[in-house]
Amino acid sequence: MTVTTNAAQSGTFKVGGDIAVHRLGFGAMRVTGPGIWGEPEDRAEALRTLKRLPEIGVTFIDTADSYGPGVSETLICEALHPYKGLLIATKGGLTRSGPNQWVPKGQPHYLRQTVVNSLKRLKLERIDLWQLHRIDANVPRDDQFGVIRDMQKEGLIRHVGLSEVSVDDIKSAQKFFPVATVQNRYNLVDRGSESVLDFCAQNQVGFIPWFPLAAGNLAKSGSVLDAIASKVSATPSQVALAWVLKRSPVMLPIPGTGKVKHLEENVAAASLTLSDDDFHTLDTAGRKEASRSAA
Repeated sequence: MTVTTNAAQSGTFKVGGDIAVHRLGFGAMRVTGPGIWGEPEDRAEALRTLKRLPEIGVTFIDTADSYGPGVSETLICEALHPYKGLLIATKGGLTRSGPNQWVPKGQPHYLRQTVVNSLKRLKLERIDLWQLHRIDANVPRDDQFGVIRDMQKEGLIRHVGLSEVSVDDIKSAQKFFPVATVQNRYNLVDRGSESVLDFCAQNQVGFIPWFPLAAGNLAKSGSVLDAIASKVSATPSQVALAWVLKRSPVMLPIPGTGKVKHLEENVAAASLTLSDDDFHTLDTAGRKEASRSAA
């Protein structure tokens, strides 16, 4: 099998019904420093990685104001502005006090300020996809959804997404605005969001699985995943990503890295076509692994 490097081979999806992107995107969390804090250890390589994205067909880039904080958005602007042919999605609603520390903050005035700051850092007049990074359990959700609706009406936001939510959360938000995307943790062995994914597929809501390359024990030598990877001349991570892409046409995986080599390896997964038999074999093995992990 000839492996090429072009995200266009992953197919397309229209975010919000009107912004077409290649389904294999890029998560820009890892272009920051350790603990998703501060500047990257190799800033030049991080910028090279970002600049490589449009060259290999990546048109959907996901970031957040809390990555750095502010660092990821700033680097994206430096590398890619004015974003011709790209959808730059960002998120707000988490505060940072140090490396690997994340605290929800959903007060309406704060959410509005995150949007204003992201617009400045990205040098945009409107964010085409803005996502609530987390629903803050300490703030009435209607207050959070209400200010997002207001910002959409004001033209600061084009489409709205949610992150780490249930089907009920999505339905509650839809009373205020159309939900264009949902970003939940999901991969071959982490299947807790199956019902959310099914709901998204039924309603043409983009599903953005974060941590899409994880494969748990299936990544070990001699596993089913390892055997299939050998058969198709790919790495286990590439096969795990190809499985995610085949799982649903609304799937928009965003594997992230700060290195060009890793980026190209990830994007090469778009050229892999798993047979139905291999897909179902992996699906069964992944569900078993997920059940063992949950036990």
